[in-house]
Amino acid sequence: MYTINMKLILGDCLEKLKDLPDNSVDSVVTDPPYGIGFMNKEWDNPQKHRELIEREKKRSEERFEQGKSPAKAGFSKGVQPGLKIGTAKEGKWFQEWCEEWGKECLRVLKPGGYLLSFSAPRTYHRMTTGFEDAGFEIRDQIMWVFGSGFPKSLNLGEGWGTALKPAHEPICVARKPLSEKTNKENMTKWGTGGLNIDDCRIEYKDDKPHSIPTEREGGNSWNKDYQRTEDWIPNNTGRWPANIIFDEEAGQVLDQQSGISGTGKKKIGKERKSFFRGENEIFGGGTKTSQRLEDYGDKGGASRFFYCPKASKKDRDEGLDNFEEYTSGKNGRGLDRMCSECGTKMVNQKDCVCENPNWIDIPKKNFHPTVKPTDLMLYLIKLVTPKGGIVLEPFMGSGSTGKAAMRGGYDFIGIEKEEEYFKISKARIENELK
Repeated sequence: MYTINMKLILGDCLEKLKDLPDNSVDSVVTDPPYGIGFMNKEWDNPQKHRELIEREKKRSEERFEQGKSPAKAGFSKGVQPGLKIGTAKEGKWFQEWCEEWGKECLRVLKPGGYLLSFSAPRTYHRMTTGFEDAGFEIRDQIMWVFGSGFPKSLNLGEGWGTALKPAHEPICVARKPLSEKTNKENMTKWGTGGLNIDDCRIEYKDDKPHSIPTEREGGNSWNKDYQRTEDWIPNNTGRWPANIIFDEEAGQVLDQQSGISGTGKKKIGKERKSFFRGENEIFGGGTKTSQRLEDYGDKGGASRFFYCPKASKKDRDEGLDNFEEYTSGKNGRGLDRMCSECGTKMVNQKDCVCENPNWIDIPKKNFHPTVKPTDLMLYLIKLVTPKGGIVLEPFMGSGSTGKAAMRGGYDFIGIEKEEEYFKISKARIENELK
């Protein structure tokens, strides 16, 4: 029986990543800080990274005294006291920071290994550019669409505001360049370089025989007469994974908008004449088997074409039975808060009868503000990681990536600098192994 290995590290990933060997991990699946000062948290507010700035200044001074070029990280140049989040200089700091940790991820990844990284819409371009400057190939973008966002907009009067309702987070799909000439050769040598399509197909149930087309003799057209076979085998391989993922709530909204529809028929693979010049063939002179797909034969809303992980209320606090509940008091934001006077949740705020409601964060054991669903993280891990491979998460947070790795049978290395979050992630990950 295969033993799952995990390594949890308390510390700053910019330092701790340096301890990992070159070409040693199969994938990086991460949810890093977005650089937007989320909920005024210090770890997501570059203006408060004073220790980091001072460290980089000292490092630059030491290199200068040694006759070397100053450190290239640029933190001391990019962040100045009083800078407002969202400015060009602030964005430049975030980009250079992403390049810095991105370089270390590039080094420890095997050739062809993927990095999947969440981001905020307004800083995605900076993060992606940082990865590209670090040496990654930008292969795609996955859109994580959710229905629970809450608009953080100022009321300017007469129907005017300052922000849209947040409903998606982009995920950068970046890959370390191959070391071999082809993808197949790279997969053979390193086990990395491709996407695990079949394990990430969108499930559906094909539970009845469908019409099978027959080919007309002496021609390439398809007969309109169809036959049914007794030895029919359901086509349950699933739909090809898309670069859009919905949460359960957003999927339900999509289905309400699209209504119910069926899927059209697609022909079965047949051997037919080739009309393309091939090896040792003249034009139109050979035969070639074309891959044709059977119709899916299902009905439903449009969400069935996309991966929609189910929500789990117990997912967030699993393994934290011995932890005390925590609330940040009056800093509650969005729908995830309640009136401390009567207990009414923000989503049902019209039911609050208090004369002066006091909206606070709902007390939680897992108080990390950006917990991702475990099933979502497992899906992303499966997409880019060979079976039994090593997954790296430089910003472990509350441990959702590690928890997903344990559930899927992958080895895991997680790094987290905040001790309070490290304890939560450790408990959640270890609980998954029970």
